[in-house]
Parts: sequence; structure tokens; C-alpha cells
Amino acid sequence: MNNQPHCSCSCCAHSHFRPVPLDITRRDFIVTVSAAAVGGTMLAATPAMAGASLPTLTRKPPQRLTLKVQPVLIYSVPKRREAGSWRNWGGIQTDADAEAEKARITKELAKLKSKADFPVEFLPVALLKDGQSPDALAKGAHDVMLQFAAGGSHKLIEALTQPNKWNLMFLRHDPGPVYLWYEIVSPRFLRKMVDEYTQPGMTVHDVVTDDFADLLWRLRALHGLKNTLGKKMIAIGGAGGWGAGGRQAPKISRELWKMDLVDYPYKELAPRIQAARANNAVVKRCQELAARYLRQGGITLHTQRPFIENAFVLREVFNDILDEAGTDAITINSCMGTIMPMAQTTACLVLTLLNDDNYLAFCESDFVVIPSGVLLHYISGLPVFLNDPTYPHGDIVTLAHCTAPRKMDGRRGERTKILTHFESDYGAAPKVEMRLGQVCTNLVPDFACKKWIGFRAKIAANPFLDICRSQIDVRIEGDSTALMEKMGGFHWMMSYGDYLKETGYALSKLGVGWLDVSTPKKA
Repeated sequence: MNNQPHCSCSCCAHSHFRPVPLDITRRDFIVTVSAAAVGGTMLAATPAMAGASLPTLTRKPPQRLTLKVQPVLIYSVPKRREAGSWRNWGGIQTDADAEAEKARITKELAKLKSKADFPVEFLPVALLKDGQSPDALAKGAHDVMLQFAAGGSHKLIEALTQPNKWNLMFLRHDPGPVYLWYEIVSPRFLRKMVDEYTQPGMTVHDVVTDDFADLLWRLRALHGLKNTLGKKMIAIGGAGGWGAGGRQAPKISRELWKMDLVDYPYKELAPRIQAARANNAVVKRCQELAARYLRQGGITLHTQRPFIENAFVLREVFNDILDEAGTDAITINSCMGTIMPMAQTTACLVLTLLNDDNYLAFCESDFVVIPSGVLLHYISGLPVFLNDPTYPHGDIVTLAHCTAPRKMDGRRGERTKILTHFESDYGAAPKVEMRLGQVCTNLVPDFACKKWIGFRAKIAANPFLDICRSQIDVRIEGDSTALMEKMGGFHWMMSYGDYLKETGYALSKLGVGWLDVSTPKKA
């Protein structure tokens, strides 16, 4: 019979470290780890290195692919016929009308690009009228076909709507010039003059009328999806999934999300860590980086300093691996039980540092939730927080993990205590004090990736419970009962800001269901 203490927390390694006593108030947390507990963890530079300058390393920057959009103005030039109908609805009836509209669209898209908080390229606006071939445009090097459907036949529009690309349609109503397809896009194009929607490659949710802001958030969603699909991710210790339900998660990530999951075994990581710890130049660099980090405003140290220095060494090793692989995304399997003896610290702070530098870095190698983190990161442009959720009660739920980004808004570091990892009372883990009142997006993926839940919330408190160090209470702005009844999976993902519309729209492109349990925002 196993009499060892057991913790059901997903991140617990069941390590046998002596608990560190905490004072009753927990306000002035001070670790009293004995010298034996951290013996051998100090990194020491040789005297010859003491006066050397800090080496400069050139790292490959985090990646963000540009969304390429091909705008096309579709129209027709009718000929007058006496005593009979000769033109369709619409304010674009001549080539001159089309040229003027093209110029207007070009200006509007330039303005839209200036408002975009993600990289987007609008290719030159093309003109296409009845009698011209759409083939070259349809097969062009773009991610999104954006049709300004002023007129033209349904055959032109159908030919441009390729199912292997993303498609959007923009219509004008007010102030005009009114477009023909404002009248007939549903019955004639999407439903083919029957009740059922049968058009491949476009749905009612891909049609926008008048409002360029509605166009922008859809493009933001597609930008996020483009950057998520095919993402290359280093999986230290292999790709996995939490619980029995997560066994198929790596397969789903490879097949549905087209992710390139690169297993990086610990047997290859161990000698790299040893070599880095034996390299005096690396040691001195990391000591100085750790000192600079701890001198930042808003950071207080409540663990042994060598754990911080060792974390910076481990970050250098991870950065080297990422550079060699040509990617900016990494996750760690068995991160507590395996990596601590190798690195003489925990990986928690390392992941925080990488996320603050705009990399993608996740603990636990749980590919049930990791795709949601990659997607939310690229949609929001912000670091994301993979967390262990608790049971919602009333409209409150606590989210916690021993790693969280400090720069949750992408710019300013939140106040942070550097503590030990909770379950082991060892290493370095951040307690990030997140911004009270901040609106946040929360994603709840299911094990099978069939239907995700999302909800909007506001950060209500930064408690100091006996759980993972970074912990927040969030106030659910929506139906907490529906959340309790419908949620699946285990881990959740969170970011600052409200990106629920974009997430649901992106998931629809993969055939993944979406339930937003938030209360609709007031206009």
C-alpha cells in the first residue's frame, strides 16, 4: 500500500520535500529552506569572469504570420433595353462607378489596416465584372477572399468562394451606394433558392453589412487561426493530455489543428542543462540577468536566490532549443517531477519569462488545452494564463497555477512575489497580482475538442490560498449554472480583454462547437 501523501492537483509531482513553514498572515512569506535542501544549487562564476562584460545573444524573435487578404469588387455593366427590365438593384452600374468605388474601398481598407492590432496585408483591390474570368483571383496567394458584392452573377461569386480558403463578403446599405447582393445574398447565393444553406466556404456569419468594425474582428479571428494551424511546438518530455479523456489530445492537435509536435526527450535535455551550468560565461550572464530581474519595481523575492539564477540558466537552454527548431513555442511534460533535479529549480519562472517575451510557453504538455492557448494568444496578441479551475459557486470561480505571465496586458509587469512552487515548496514560482476589475476571456476546451465553452469575467481578487501560487478569483459575467452543467475537460485558458466573438468564429472554421455563456454586453 502506498502511504505517500497524494495530491490530486494536475501539477503535483508528489516530490518528498519538507514543507516550508509559513506565517499565519502569509503577508511576509519568507522561505527558511535549510542549506541542505538547496545544497549544490548555487551557480558560481570563476574569478576570471568577475569583470567580464555581459555577453550579447541574438535570439530569433517570436513569430507572427501576416494575414493576406484579397479584396475584389464584383459588378456588372448592364445595357439599356426599351420596354423591359435591363438592370438589377444597385448603385454600381458603370465602369466609372466601379473605379470610384474601388478608390473608396482602397481608402477604407487602408484606414482599417491602421486600426488593426495584428499584421494584415490587403492586396490591391481587384475589379471583376460579368464576362471576365475569376480563376486567377480565386487561385491567388491569399488567405482570405474579401468580396465587395456590388453586383455580378452568382457564378462569379461562387467561383471566388473557394472552400479551401477563408471567405468574407462586404455589403453596402447605408449610406450606399447600395449593393445588389444586399438584397439576395441569402436566398440566391447561400441557400440556392431553397430553405437549406448549401453554399460551401461561406456562411451567414461571413457576411458583413456597412460596419468595418465587424469586418475587423473577423479578420483578427482568422489571423489567430492562421497562426495556430500548423504551429510547431517543442514538447519537452513528449506531448500529452490530462486524464483519461486527454489521451487522444496529441492526435487531435496534429490532425485537427495541424500542429507540428516535436518530442524532445529528457535524456537530451539533461546534458544540455549540465553543460550550461558548467559554462562560466552562461553562469555569469544568468547571474546578472537574475539580478536585473529582481531589481525591477513590483518584484519581491520570497525564495532562495540560486533558484532564480538557475531559472535563467534553464531559460537560456530553452531559448537555444527553440532557436535550433525555428519556433517560439514550448511545453514541458512531467515538469515538476523530472526537471527539478536536472535544473536545480522549477520551470515555473522560466515559463513566465518566456511568455513575457511573447513566446508561447506552457507547463504540463496538456494538448487538450494548449491549442486554446495558442489560438487565444494570436487572437489577442497577449500572453495567456493556463490554469487549474475550481468549482464555480455563485458567480465566482478561482483560477490558479504556479506559473503566469507578468505582462498580461503585453506591456506592463504586474506586481509579483517570487515564491516556491506550492506542492514541492522548492524552486521559483511567481504569484502574479493581476489587475482587479480587468475584463478577461476564459476558454474551457473539452477533451474531444467537439465543443468549447467561453465566458467573460472580471478579476475580483488575488487571494493567497494554499494552492498554486498565481491565483485569482474571477466574477463570471454570465450563466454560471450553464457553465457548471456543460463544462468538460480540465484546464482552462485566460487572457486579458474580451475575445469571445473572435474565438467562436475561429472555431466555426474547424467545425468545433462553441457555447458562450456570457451575458450579452450592453450597447
